[in-house]
Amino acid sequence: MLSEKNWKLESVLRLVLGLLVCQCIGSLLMLLVRGAVDPKATPSTGRIIVSALCFQGITLALAWRFLREHQTSWATAFGFRRDLPKAIGLGAVVIGIFLPIGGVLKNVSLHVMEKLGIEPSVQLALQALKNSGSPTELVALGIITILLAPIAEETLFRGVLYPMVKQSGFPRAALWGTSAMFALIHFNVAIFVPLLLFALLLVWLYEKTDNLLAPIAAHATFNAVNFVMFFLTKDVAHKLPLQP
Repeated sequence: MLSEKNWKLESVLRLVLGLLVCQCIGSLLMLLVRGAVDPKATPSTGRIIVSALCFQGITLALAWRFLREHQTSWATAFGFRRDLPKAIGLGAVVIGIFLPIGGVLKNVSLHVMEKLGIEPSVQLALQALKNSGSPTELVALGIITILLAPIAEETLFRGVLYPMVKQSGFPRAALWGTSAMFALIHFNVAIFVPLLLFALLLVWLYEKTDNLLAPIAAHATFNAVNFVMFFLTKDVAHKLPLQP
């Protein structure tokens, strides 16, 4: 079972509000810059990196402040020292089980969308990745995808929001609500169901190990596999890799 987290409601609200404000400002700046170039143009790798930093980077900065307000460390708050081999091992098992299931769910979603006459959209980050040319850009995107995004998103959704809602007396809302939010922030209908299942498994990992490194490691491995698979397929139009 997940250990008790004494998160203060006002601190959680400040974190979420701060993230929303920063994200809105970042989105507005990106819109202004993109509009000055061409509203229909594929976003550059640089703009995608800036956009990621506006969410994941600021999430980590606000999380650091959040932990300081609670006078605790990352290791203590999220159980980083708790049975690490078990945490990493279970994460690997979850990824091994989920990858084929997630692929099937993604293809089913695409088939249903095709039958309904809905054109699947391609994630902007994948378009930028396809168009990126320099090694520096690829390394930067790799770091964001494999390291920054998993750490930031797991800290926010599993580390802070899930325990807060659960311990307020709403365990089901915590499970389904935070998982749905995680899937929704990727703004892609075709991968919503696979990402929802993935988020549910990440919650299970955190509950089972009481160590946030378990879902972080699983998330990072998942992204790393898809990052590599993207370069093997180079088909963003129909393959649509699952890229949280």
